[in-house]
Amino acid sequence: MSDQPRGILYIFSAPSGAGKTSLVTALIAATDNLMDSVSHTTRAKREGEVGGQHYHFIDVATYNKMVEANDFVEHAQVFDNFYGTSQAAIEAKLAEGIDVILDIDWQGARQVRERMQATSIFILPPSREELENRLRGRGTDSEEIIQRRMSDAISEMEHYGEYEYIVVNDDFDTAVAELKAIVTSQRLHQTRQKDHLAGLLRQLLA
Repeated sequence: MSDQPRGILYIFSAPSGAGKTSLVTALIAATDNLMDSVSHTTRAKREGEVGGQHYHFIDVATYNKMVEANDFVEHAQVFDNFYGTSQAAIEAKLAEGIDVILDIDWQGARQVRERMQATSIFILPPSREELENRLRGRGTDSEEIIQRRMSDAISEMEHYGEYEYIVVNDDFDTAVAELKAIVTSQRLHQTRQKDHLAGLLRQLLA
């Protein structure tokens, strides 16, 4: 058996404004063999985006074919665009021993759990007031949009109980450290270590 254990799939969910994207970026930078998944999308490429790095950009016809072929571990329509995550791409990275993060909402998380084993983490803001401050801090949204985002955030947070871990993003560095601790804990789990350390265990117990 290979000394390289199979990678772990992580689901990260959070309400808009909780700081999930920044936390995931910092966690990946601080952790070996950990990457964010690259989704497929039908939306147009934005300035500065690189195909295969930010998204796999595809047309609607290709997207529909992938849905029909059951290629996506999760997929959804967001406004006028479609998004999906290739199960084969995730499986390939996990087989290489790389841990993969899926940055998705609670509905996508449910789809993933039906098809793959994953460790799920929900990120919360420290308070409703702080969440609203962060949404307002962008300075680009109207009051109507801000209130809609707050309503959507509350709806998202109602599903925290479907996740194994909860991290509150109050102090950013503390939250990153807590996420790193979760990753370390999962990697040291006995069910993974018994195969990874099979040779050592045989020697020690001979």
